[in-house]
Amino acid sequence: MTLDTKVDTAQDAAAEKTATAADAPENAALATSDEAPEVEVDEDDLDESEDSLTYSNGVIEKIVAMATREVPHVLGMKGNLMHFVQEQFGAENLTKGVSVEVTDDNRVIVNISVIIEYGAYAPAIFEEVKARVTERLAAMTGLEVAGVNLRIEDVVTPEEYEAHTGGAQE
Repeated sequence: MTLDTKVDTAQDAAAEKTATAADAPENAALATSDEAPEVEVDEDDLDESEDSLTYSNGVIEKIVAMATREVPHVLGMKGNLMHFVQEQFGAENLTKGVSVEVTDDNRVIVNISVIIEYGAYAPAIFEEVKARVTERLAAMTGLEVAGVNLRIEDVVTPEEYEAHTGGAQE
């Protein structure tokens, strides 16, 4: 599934005001290649502008993964079989452990699988991941997050994690 995000702007609207991160969610519309949700578009906007900004699902997933790795006590991400095979051939997959879905109202649902540090309070990690992901996606893309689902795949000590990964983040 490909997640494309298209931001349409009218030329006269751009002249009237400066776009900010706070304005961006009003202008964002998501579409998938399989099912494109209906998006209301003002015909005047189409006549005046053909500008667009598009994000691939990989970009959204990468932002989410990088934001998640910033959270204390998140030791790594847990991917699926495809990620494992890619890593065996030397490929680094920064979006491992992340998937993104689009809701009917053009918002994003984020699914994240992580490995956390033994002894850390999981509900606090969840709240921090949710806040960080929501903030980073809004700041970088203007997209609104409808929900964050965090799955704790494993709990290990930092020493066990280092020994298992050789110091590299999963």
